[in-house]
Amino acid sequence: MTQTALITGASSGIGADFARLFAADGYELVLVARSEGKMQELAKTFGVKSTILPFDLARPGAAKRLFDALVERSINIDVLVNNAGLGTAGKFLEYDVAKDDDMIEVNIFALTELTKLLLPAMVSRKQGKILNVASTAAFQPGPLMAVYYATKAYVLSFSEAIADELRGTGVTVTALCPGPTSTGFGAAAGVNQTRLFTLMKPMTSMEVAKKGYEAMKRGQRVVVTGMMNRLLVQSVRISPRRVVTTIVRKLQESRL
Repeated sequence: MTQTALITGASSGIGADFARLFAADGYELVLVARSEGKMQELAKTFGVKSTILPFDLARPGAAKRLFDALVERSINIDVLVNNAGLGTAGKFLEYDVAKDDDMIEVNIFALTELTKLLLPAMVSRKQGKILNVASTAAFQPGPLMAVYYATKAYVLSFSEAIADELRGTGVTVTALCPGPTSTGFGAAAGVNQTRLFTLMKPMTSMEVAKKGYEAMKRGQRVVVTGMMNRLLVQSVRISPRRVVTTIVRKLQESRL
């Protein structure tokens, strides 16, 4: 039986590459993002049934409206990829609070609500997979991107917790934690010229998507992409928190 994967943030970057990987394995797709035109063009290249649902997950209640759209179309979701994410760089007090609201709405509320709404059917069928895109930012505080780092810490903690709750149900949860990646995210978040992006060679979005996809298929709970990123994550666990925070700030500062 053909399975269906729902991918948020599917119009570009890691999300688009996830769509390519699922399509190559014969999944039917539900693509969700704000850019309907980009998703339509992308879907033309797949050769599988693709449903395009243009939703802005930063708008309150969008996740429930998306779920209702699936019910109206009698679409059952076998794999949920919570890939959509927003980030903003700068001092917490110096940028518009609306950006924080949008980050929290997309990175936390929409991810949590979609998981809550789609999970019961997976459990009843005794099979399903959830892939949540977190970040290496999840492992430590992030001065100059305080809210973004905090939201990704939530994604990692939430994913690991429900993965444990779902033991024996046939449903697995994977948290993908990439470091700097060559997508449109860096430019949109204003971090392309930070030391984090310029001192470390970013991975390609397809490299990251493949690592996440393979880990999801294995049912692995957490995957950190790239050897350097894995070493950094391990070093954070044994270093004093104040030292870690100071180092992260240096990496988040612009080199310009």
